[in-house]
Amino acid sequence: MGMITLGILGSGAGSNMQAILDAIDAGALDARVGIVLSDHPDAHILERAELKGIRAGVIDCSGHSMKFPDVAQEETARKLREAGVELVCLAGFMRMVKRPLLDAFPSRILNIHPSLLPVFPGLEAWRQAVEAGVSESGVTVHLVDAGMDTGLILGQERVSVFPDDTPEMLHARLQAAEHRLYPAVIGRYAAQLMQ
Repeated sequence: MGMITLGILGSGAGSNMQAILDAIDAGALDARVGIVLSDHPDAHILERAELKGIRAGVIDCSGHSMKFPDVAQEETARKLREAGVELVCLAGFMRMVKRPLLDAFPSRILNIHPSLLPVFPGLEAWRQAVEAGVSESGVTVHLVDAGMDTGLILGQERVSVFPDDTPEMLHARLQAAEHRLYPAVIGRYAAQLMQ
């Protein structure tokens, strides 16, 4: 079984990417990161990639704040393919992935979401959980499809919600769980793909 090449798409600080890189460095994840792309030119995830000597680039969404235009998705697919990417990992990427990117990497785009899907899809799931008064939340790794956080679930980890939790306190615990779960699920899924 060979080593899988990952492509990472992110919009922010890149803490989940760092967890993936740490797992690779520790020998817990048999993978390499071929390219990191962000829709924000000043995103810290690009700096993290460059510090590790990983190819990094910007996705030009032509001034759209939320939309992911088709032309930008085609360009993203081209850059990922050029870098030899076999599995795409979203790491805090805040745009909805649609076709043509889904078509370019069928069943090969993963996302991590800070809730036990299907509950609390969409933005700020930790705030949704605290406001709903639930006693348990968690994190989910799933395949990306054309819906909002609706793809096949590959792994989950439960996280308790305490009565005095603020959204920020819960978010911090959910992030710690994300950093454990995401590299583990990527490794399992990659092993299936590489068989």
